[in-house]
Amino acid sequence: MTVLKALLPFVVFAMTWIPASRGSAEEPRAWVGKNVEDLQALYRHLHAHPELSFQEEKTAARLAEEFTKIGIDVTTKVGRHGVVGLIKNGPGPSIMIRSDLDALPVTEATGLPYASKVVVKDKIGNDVGVMHACGHDIHITCLVGVARYLMANKDAWRGTVMLIGQPAEEIGAGALEMLNDGLFKRFPKPDFALALHVDSTMQSGRVGYRAGYILANVDSVDITMRGKGGHGAYPHTTIDPIVQAAHLVVDLQTIVSRENSPFEPAVVTVGSIRGGTKHNIIPDSCRLQLTVRSYSDKVRKSLLDAIKRKASAVAAGAGAPEPIVEFSDATPATRNDEALVARVVPVFTRVLGADNVVPVDQSMGGEDFSQFGLAGVPIFMFRLGSITPQRMEEFTKIRKTPPSLHSPEYFPSPEPTITTGVTAMASAILELLPAGEK
Repeated sequence: MTVLKALLPFVVFAMTWIPASRGSAEEPRAWVGKNVEDLQALYRHLHAHPELSFQEEKTAARLAEEFTKIGIDVTTKVGRHGVVGLIKNGPGPSIMIRSDLDALPVTEATGLPYASKVVVKDKIGNDVGVMHACGHDIHITCLVGVARYLMANKDAWRGTVMLIGQPAEEIGAGALEMLNDGLFKRFPKPDFALALHVDSTMQSGRVGYRAGYILANVDSVDITMRGKGGHGAYPHTTIDPIVQAAHLVVDLQTIVSRENSPFEPAVVTVGSIRGGTKHNIIPDSCRLQLTVRSYSDKVRKSLLDAIKRKASAVAAGAGAPEPIVEFSDATPATRNDEALVARVVPVFTRVLGADNVVPVDQSMGGEDFSQFGLAGVPIFMFRLGSITPQRMEEFTKIRKTPPSLHSPEYFPSPEPTITTGVTAMASAILELLPAGEK
């Protein structure tokens, strides 16, 4: 509340903002209206050809091709399959616009004519479907749309725009991979960074915003409870790791309910438990997979320490070997820069209408877009509505909520989602960069 009060003068000023002269440039919404059909064709192609994290070779190549054919300077293979497109248009600030490239190991069940039929092998050799169930295909399409608009209207702005196609967002690794590959050393470090993300619960035509923390810390934890295998008829000769795992699942629930302050958001979820091969065999090990969510660094450390402590305690109580606890996919919380949000949101209001620009709650979801903020760049990620009012009404009639992100049934309504995404993002860029000369 204190932060919002401090920002009020900036918001009031921005609400009375009069756009600088943009010469003969076309307004973003008008431009998108003339070009959205072609963008939808690109979207359908991307949706039908998804690739998993750090396997985005063809997706990256298509993005690089789209940039190259409109005259953008392109560098590929930045952080494995990362793509960087640079538009230098005279003196002025530098802005980074980021899209993620990867899809998910989900078998699509939307029934769309352009649904993904891609199947690949996972890390352990199982066949898995691949789907853009998180809307990254929309993100890429919007990035291309913004690039086309900026190249077609270079007399409207001055500065440098860096367009990023980032790999491996779904495993929280791609942003750091690009940074470690010299993203802000090989290319101009931006003054601002913007990104959008589809929202499966928000009506198309709308965008959502929040200053400060918007997405959580994310940690993946793999725990292997170890024991002594044997015949299921002679349990006294074994040390059962499945029983240990069952105890641990219950014990983990007390971390949030009894060790964490109720005023600090935290989640510990056991998403997978696997052990054994047959009814009458007690195995040597049982594996659990957890996702852990938090906001503050203090709570994050406390949760991870408690998980390791409780796993060790369960093993000790069973007389079992020390369990193996591995932490991975660490993604820091995403914090939107307050001043940047205050500057951009009134622009959204102007171009989309006040009813279509809505504040949103914090989410326990995660995003490695946060890494660019930690690298010293003011960032702002906003939500993009993706379900038409008609589809919303249909869900209401059957008393069903829209499929969530990562669901095999989720799909955005392409035309209004792309139109709003390109309009909002291009308008934000025009606000942050100086107007071109008349």
